[in-house]
Amino acid sequence: MASVTLTATPKGNGFQATLAFTTGVSINSAETYPTIAEAITAAALKLLEVPERLDEMDRVAVEPTSPGS
Repeated sequence: MASVTLTATPKGNGFQATLAFTTGVSINSAETYPTIAEAITAAALKLLEVPERLDEMDRVAVEPTSPGS
């Protein structure tokens, strides 16, 4: 099952946003944000900037699997 994880980790005087896909690809924000809520919001907005990743997840989810896989 495909999933996307939005996280905020402490960095410097704030939090850094991370967007992680089940494929192992992750995107970190270059900026830090003063609150966890702002960092998570930034990660969610970043997700909207990469719709091709979401399209790829949909394609993989509906591809038929071959017998014996």
